[in-house]
Amino acid sequence: MRFPRTYVTIFLALLLGVSMRGQQAAASTTQSAPQALSLLQNSLSALTGGQSVTDVTLSGTSRRIAGSEDETGTVTFEALSAGAARFDFSYPSGLRSEIRAVSNTGPSGAWSGSDGTMHPISLHNVMNNAGIFPAFSLAGFASGQNIVVTFIGQETKNGHSVYHVSGSQQFPDSAPSAAALTQHLTQMEIFLDVSTLLPVAFDFSAHPDNDGALDIPAELLFSDYRTVSGIKIPFRVQKFLNNGLVLDLNFQNALVNSGLSGSSFNIQ
Repeated sequence: MRFPRTYVTIFLALLLGVSMRGQQAAASTTQSAPQALSLLQNSLSALTGGQSVTDVTLSGTSRRIAGSEDETGTVTFEALSAGAARFDFSYPSGLRSEIRAVSNTGPSGAWSGSDGTMHPISLHNVMNNAGIFPAFSLAGFASGQNIVVTFIGQETKNGHSVYHVSGSQQFPDSAPSAAALTQHLTQMEIFLDVSTLLPVAFDFSAHPDNDGALDIPAELLFSDYRTVSGIKIPFRVQKFLNNGLVLDLNFQNALVNSGLSGSSFNIQ
């Protein structure tokens, strides 16, 4: 059965994220709040222990829910700190994959269903920095070009006491209307556990293939953090779309800094 395209393109936007560090632009027109920036930097330190992370490989089980389809299979996720990432799934309905590539012209994405045919993904669905490996997402906000982050306050999220930080990327060289829309596409709400500063959730908006201005509420929940090679990794990630569970990832294995090749992320 073909994987519905709406869910596929939204899936990449939700899970793969965008490395903002490599994007070049003029100086930001708004400054980040020092408290918000400090929280993100401290959270990143809690995740990595100050180590450099260049790549990650995660493998485990994946439950996928799309309309009437509800199936469980296996997943392998690979990502580079520069922004490239890919998912390879094996379900009873067939093999599926999703790839995000990064070049000098910006990000691009593609997906394939059980027939193996690659399909492009709309640009507005690869702009958001929300990804399933929080260290890469936070690194973009903590040190990226033209990033603005603000501290919203302390609140409760899914039973956790959290610090709420809002982040987005500015595009000062673009026309005002285009800059506002593009900044909105990158906006993400970050919720950090008050005690550990580990990410509890990322909230953001996904969008239909043909309408980047239409928002669909989306959320990633992180739990079961474990330490692998000194790096704290969430071994369970749940994705919600429009308040409904659409993906439940439970990882059993993790490998950090294995030297992944960029050729693994080529879109053909």
